[in-house]
Amino acid sequence: MKKLNIFQKLVIVAILTMTSYSSYAQQDPQFTQYMYNMSVINPAYATAEQGILNTGALYRTQWVGLEGAPRTASLFAHTPINEKMEIGLSFTNDNIGDVVEENNIYSDFAYVLQVGDNSKLSLGIKAGVTLFNTNFNGFVLQSGGVDTDVAFNENINNTFPNVGLGAFYFSDNYYIGLSAPNLLATKHLESENGVRALGAESTHFFLTGGYVFDITPDIRFKPAFMAKGVSGAPLALDITANILLQEKLEVGLAYRLEDAVSALVNFRIAPNLRIGYSYDYTTSNLSDFSSGSHEIMLLFDLDLFNFKSGYDRSPRFF
Repeated sequence: MKKLNIFQKLVIVAILTMTSYSSYAQQDPQFTQYMYNMSVINPAYATAEQGILNTGALYRTQWVGLEGAPRTASLFAHTPINEKMEIGLSFTNDNIGDVVEENNIYSDFAYVLQVGDNSKLSLGIKAGVTLFNTNFNGFVLQSGGVDTDVAFNENINNTFPNVGLGAFYFSDNYYIGLSAPNLLATKHLESENGVRALGAESTHFFLTGGYVFDITPDIRFKPAFMAKGVSGAPLALDITANILLQEKLEVGLAYRLEDAVSALVNFRIAPNLRIGYSYDYTTSNLSDFSSGSHEIMLLFDLDLFNFKSGYDRSPRFF
């Protein structure tokens, strides 16, 4: 049986307050290797590599050592269907202590415009559903059985449709994107089992950018940033600086404002396959309870028709 201490109970009640049995309001799941997980947050993300199916997977275990800490997995795939259109699918699973689970399933469509000799502008739309579930089965609270706390009397299973929009401007060595992947904001006051709670799903905004500087033919400097904001929460800012060596080994450092410093590394083990890892050292007061966060990344590019795009840019940067 699962036992809850006071801290865990407060965390779960806070989550329930934000979800209000119908929607969620916490920040979207975060990734340190965000520049390689762009399609999840921006439906306009495009590579313009015709005939290439870009796929990827990330797994993150956050605040290791803190009981009930989040675990997040993300899968995505996208490919151009002609010179102007690109489509994609993404799936994200966010699990908090095997109690609260959220699954996001979305499809993307992007329309790509040539706006310069080596630059393109992509406009995209995202549509899908969020599946929100809680599981209180077998809980034993310090105050007694589950029946003594009405907030834990019933499991919650809800589905929320949503849509998102984005813009993505890119060239052979830089990109900048602006997106809102969940536009349908809902807010209402609800009462169930004697518990009154405010439910809100707020619109999240993401601003991303990155550049590739050619230091030498074998060394490239790749700074990037991501700013994300949502009503009722402080602005989150990630700044990353990576060095790519001989198109194979990439190492870097990152800083998340008032939250963590990170080390990143990835290695291209084949022309179409890259694996990566990042470690976050927590700088907030959670550092007293956690040994940090770990993240694993896998990127795989499949040449569907043995066709190479003529669009010349640096090897997959984002």
